Amino acid sequence: MKLWKTAWRFLPLSLLVFLLTGCLGEENLTALDPKGPQSAWLLDNMLLSLYIMAFVTIVVFAIFFIILAKYRRKAGDDEIPKQVHGNTALEITWTVIPIILLAILAVPTITGQFMLADTEPDPEVGEDTVYIKVTGHQFWWQFDYENEGFTAGQEVYIPAGEKVIFELHAQDVLHSFWVPALGGKVDTIPGITNHLWLEADEPGTYKGKCAELCGASHALMDFKLIALERSEYDAWVAGMQAEVEAPTDEVLAHGYEVFQENGCIGCHAVGGEGTAAGPAFTNLGDREVIAGYLEKTDENLEAWIRNPQALKQGNKMPAFPQINDEDMDALIDYLRSLEVRGE
Repeated sequence: MKLWKTAWRFLPLSLLVFLLTGCLGEENLTALDPKGPQSAWLLDNMLLSLYIMAFVTIVVFAIFFIILAKYRRKAGDDEIPKQVHGNTALEITWTVIPIILLAILAVPTITGQFMLADTEPDPEVGEDTVYIKVTGHQFWWQFDYENEGFTAGQEVYIPAGEKVIFELHAQDVLHSFWVPALGGKVDTIPGITNHLWLEADEPGTYKGKCAELCGASHALMDFKLIALERSEYDAWVAGMQAEVEAPTDEVLAHGYEVFQENGCIGCHAVGGEGTAAGPAFTNLGDREVIAGYLEKTDENLEAWIRNPQALKQGNKMPAFPQINDEDMDALIDYLRSLEVRGE
């Protein structure tokens, strides 16, 4: 009786937690709304497993309650029920049925694994297949388009409807590259190269996560995968490949000088200039967020530049509290001007 009272006491809390879990998900950050062939296969396999488990559960509980009701001991009934130990027919039945169910699961699982592991280019795309080298850092993502000759950070662009090959690396610790709406996660491991392919059925923005605990700001190691029509993707590539000239506008030119004088170019590449020690800034103005998760506002940009540790603990970016307000305003204007898509 005490056990039941305790269970009833926690029931409202359990129901509340169950309902609130549905509010925690972010748009496109779910494996239950597939937008690509990989994620569609994963969902189908999950549902197949669920149906088989539900069938087994219903059958087992049905037999259990039938036996419980029909063969329960009655008053004055001292006879021992008929024993079925050693019944060959029953033993074969309860051995064969699980084998059949496992075979039903095994066939699509094995064929699907071969499909997921096939990182050969799609013959229909051929030489136009997009290859992207992914490197996980604490706590941001680097995307090198080595055939095209440029680097992007925090946002990875792909052509929709095409198989894209990813080569996965890690710079420091174990990370995991995961775009739930398009496919399963694959770890990025220091010293080991893994491969993955993804395909987006339609243009859109798909949220990605690091799925391995990698440090203090693991939960903030987000990125976006943006799928474009092939013509738009080609235009984006051309924009990323183009040299970025020093601005002629007075305010932007001032911001460019601040960017250079404070050594920002040493970590954040712009066009063909600088290095990729930090996320490339060639298309920073096109991004909706900074630092992987912060809304791109002037206030957030300034707060991030002045004290990045306060917003993303454990990241490798130094603080710049010494920049005066006039220089900071010009720097922010310059950073906002770095656009490729112009949206």
